[in-house]
Amino acid sequence: MFQPPVFREDRVEVMHDLMVRHPFAMLVSAAAGALSADHVPLVLRTDGSEFGMLQGHLSIGNPLYRKAEGEIEVLAAFQGPQTYITPSWYPSKQQHGKVVPTWNYAVVHAHGKLRFQNDPDWLMTHLAELTGRHEAERSEPWAVTDAPQDFMAGQLKGLIGFEIEIRSLDGKWKVSQNRQAQDREGVVVGLQGETDIQAQHMSDLVREYAK
Repeated sequence: MFQPPVFREDRVEVMHDLMVRHPFAMLVSAAAGALSADHVPLVLRTDGSEFGMLQGHLSIGNPLYRKAEGEIEVLAAFQGPQTYITPSWYPSKQQHGKVVPTWNYAVVHAHGKLRFQNDPDWLMTHLAELTGRHEAERSEPWAVTDAPQDFMAGQLKGLIGFEIEIRSLDGKWKVSQNRQAQDREGVVVGLQGETDIQAQHMSDLVREYAK
């Protein structure tokens, strides 16, 4: 990923926060003989290592499991807020007109080694944590123990768990840092006038990174 210094984010805690808030990642590898990308929800575990560990699961029919052997080099890409930026929001458009559209976004790339987990107890614990995180705010949260035990046992037979030891993290927050202060404020105001929730989140990031 191309990372001009003005957009680079190196703080692990900031990248971890995005990964937790936006856990549906694109998992990329070439282990099955060609480039492949799977889209999976991941759980970040801060296990005491520098960058932490990711846990997830796939269908046992996935070629990544069927064809790959040993530890697998993977890239997990996490997409945070992203939105189109119109040059009409820049006050400098009225001054000289030398402006063009762009796209603002925040992303994290987690590089690491994937290894599969065949233990049914491990997989059940992972699924309980994954669903627990996403059910926590509901008035009547669902839990894996709500389903019949034999039914869940059958479901587990179709899944394979995995862990990714994160070796490095790359963060890119392209949130108008390269614009003059008046243009950044114009972007904030413009985004706040949009109805898209992505635009609202991006307006917060533009203001935060303008400091």
